[in-house]
Amino acid sequence: MTRRLTRLAFAVALIGLHHRVAQAQSAVVTSPDARAVIAVADSALAAITRGDVIAFTDLMVPEAVMFPTTTRDGTTTYRVRTRDAQRGSPMSGIVERGFAPKAMVSGGVAMVWYPYDLYVNGAWSHCGVDVFTLVRSAGTWRIASLAWSAEQPPVCEKHPAGPPTKR
Repeated sequence: MTRRLTRLAFAVALIGLHHRVAQAQSAVVTSPDARAVIAVADSALAAITRGDVIAFTDLMVPEAVMFPTTTRDGTTTYRVRTRDAQRGSPMSGIVERGFAPKAMVSGGVAMVWYPYDLYVNGAWSHCGVDVFTLVRSAGTWRIASLAWSAEQPPVCEKHPAGPPTKR
């Protein structure tokens, strides 16, 4: 009898744990905040593609920093770029397309993991992952930092829709 009760208690605990994990996973993917932070990341990629550096940097807190990384011959290097430095750098001819974003939110902090591919002046350049860290400021989600990898397949994937259409 004790053995059956132990098994029953264990089964109930597993069901409860599975339910809590499923709820947490669901909240990560479908919460209004998760959708909101993905929308900010989408707006950033759209601004980059339009070449609108002002709209891109307006999505950031004033102290935001960016960390572009590149891996060549097994060595990864990174640079640091401030929001102000980015604001003064022209962006033109870039098409950056994200796909399959994943968001995680906890209180006033969020992260978006966003695979992307990038074309310059219509030609393939690279693919990688954008990692947006966002903070809620005055009720609005804003980019606090942005790090990205710049690599080549098979390390990263091209957009599943194929090359972008001509504009």
